[in-house]
Amino acid sequence: MAEIVPELYVVGAGPGDPELLTLKAYKVLQTAAVILYDNLANQELLALAPAACECIYVGKKPYGEYTPQETIHELILEKALTCGRVVRLKGGDPFVFGRGFEEVLFARAHGIATHYIPGISSMQALGYEDIPLTHRVVSEGVWMLTGTKKDGSLSADLRLAMQSNSTVVIYMGLTKAAEITATYCEMGRGDTPAAIVQHVSLPHRKLAVGPVRQLPTLVASSGITYPALIVIGGVVALGHDLTAGDKLARLEPLLAELGQRR
Repeated sequence: MAEIVPELYVVGAGPGDPELLTLKAYKVLQTAAVILYDNLANQELLALAPAACECIYVGKKPYGEYTPQETIHELILEKALTCGRVVRLKGGDPFVFGRGFEEVLFARAHGIATHYIPGISSMQALGYEDIPLTHRVVSEGVWMLTGTKKDGSLSADLRLAMQSNSTVVIYMGLTKAAEITATYCEMGRGDTPAAIVQHVSLPHRKLAVGPVRQLPTLVASSGITYPALIVIGGVVALGHDLTAGDKLARLEPLLAELGQRR
């Protein structure tokens, strides 16, 4: 019987399209003894695993089904010691607003060898919707923020980001749309171009664009839910007509009134 070598691979599954998986991740999945996968990891990737591989769902859906981090740690320890190679498959990149590095530190503390394989973050797939992260004329950089901190509040870094000539990308920010809008309007920047993008690399992706002052309206009328990104900055206007957002805002009260009359 072969000796069991406990090891953990923290692997980025990419933004959704299974073909955006890295070649290194592809090879590691083919050798996994156990895969612990998130709800944001495309489950088509599980087909790459050996027939004997144990695939365990440990997803965390916002405001819904939730696997405690402590449970994930316990599984990493148990499966690595009893099965060998554990792959922790996480959507996007494991070190971008994920707990990938927490899991690496936990495994190391228990004597388990660890490996990290980067993934393409959903932010990097915004080009599918003609939204470049930077442009030499309108954006000098990128601010990547979380919309909801551990205590539930909006990141204070947003005000700092607004002072720069950079693209602002907000993860997990849908419930903070009104606060984000208020923050921009307070600073006199309510007309800044904005977009909300869901499932950015998949055929059923959704997009809504308009000035940031209309962000709550765009969220409510577009049918976009989690997971989604909010992108704010001049890069949004490069490939999109923002007047659609204003037209929608003007129509919304009329549509609501017509709905009440039915």
